[in-house]
Parts: sequence; C-alpha cells; structure tokens
Amino acid sequence: MNYITGEILYVDKPLGWTSFDAVKRIRGAVQRRLEVKKFKVGHAGTLDPLATGVMIICTGRATKRIEELQAGVKEYIATLSLGATTPSFDLETEIDATYPTDHITRSLVEQTLPQFTGTIQQVPPAYSAVKVDGHRAYQMARKGREVELKAKTLVIDEIELLDFAPQSITLRIVCSKGTYIRALARDIGQALGSGAHLSALRRTRVGDITADQCLSVDQCCELIRLSPVEYPEEN
Repeated sequence: MNYITGEILYVDKPLGWTSFDAVKRIRGAVQRRLEVKKFKVGHAGTLDPLATGVMIICTGRATKRIEELQAGVKEYIATLSLGATTPSFDLETEIDATYPTDHITRSLVEQTLPQFTGTIQQVPPAYSAVKVDGHRAYQMARKGREVELKAKTLVIDEIELLDFAPQSITLRIVCSKGTYIRALARDIGQALGSGAHLSALRRTRVGDITADQCLSVDQCCELIRLSPVEYPEEN
C-alpha cells in the first residue's frame, strides 16, 4: 500500500471513541509501518463519541480529497427516546426536563416526519464543534455559558420509521453533510408535542461506502502492519 501517495481506509468507529481517537490509532500504525515520527492522516466527517459506524480515513496526499469525500450523502440509523430532553440532545448530558408521551402514536409520528424532509433549516446543538467568536460551541456550553447559533440550510432526503414503541422510535435517515441528528431528535420531539433526545446512532453509509465494507480499527491497524509498502517514484 502506498500511504504517502495516499490510501483511503474505511473504518467502523467503535462506541465511545472520538473521531480523533480513531485517526490517532491509524496514524500511529502508519508511522510504525513507515518508521517515521510524523505523518499526515485525516478523516472525512466527524462522528460523535456516542455514535458508531462509517468513518473514511485518508493518509498522505489522499487527505486532499477529504472535502470531496465528506460531501457525500450520509445514512444513519437513529434511536430517539421520547418524553425527555438533555442539554446536549443525546446521552452525553443528564436529562433536564420530561414531557408527556401518552398522545404519541405511530400514526402521529408518521404524519410528523414528512415535515423534516427536503430542504430545511436546522439550529446546531450548543454541544457541537461549531465556532462562535473563535471558540468551539461545546467548550462554551460545558462552562455553562449561553450559546446562540444560527440556523443552517441542509437537505434531508429520506426519513423512514423503522420501529415504534411507546417512548422510543427508530429512524433511518438519509441526509446531507452538516446535519446534526441530535438536533433533528430535538426538533422531532418538539413537533410531536413532547421532547426527545438521541439515545443511539449508527452511520451506515457515506456516499457509496456502507458499513459492511468497513474494517474495525484493530483490523485496519493489522492490515497496515502486514501489507507491503510501496513508495512513490522519485521524479
């Protein structure tokens, strides 16, 4: 494999890892294989620590393709817990409010979801990497500071209801780059006349790359360790 010219690796990010954790582990494997102290490795599209699934990791000159690769359509399987909200819109923070759910039926969910397809406006979560006055929003939010974020235009191609339970729904979501599924959970909860937060998330596709094409981080590191190394020809 020619890591300098550039390789594109498809990794299934595990639960609890940051995207940086995965990149750091892959970078370390490449550095050991090439016997160098520094090497350029990056990822195309961040996944939150509480999410799993498809991460595209680029090495060497392939990092120039990151913007192109992360522009691909994303597909997620998301589980929303109904009747409760959290400041981060997921399980990173504790429940801060509860709401009634007795009125929520499968029919109501099916009637509500179409309003979130197409071109929509979405306000990102305060617990996000969006920059406000030069600071990451999540850094300000964790210090208890108020964070005001502007709505972004994005596209939701599909939302499919996969499962319905009295206080939980599971959705398949196909969407554009920049969509916060946590924020979508917040907005769907409000539209249902209740509250909601994201309790599980798996990214199943980025562009044409699906989860079944991905290797675990350990498998990827083992592939790097064992694969023959090619070097670009000198001009």
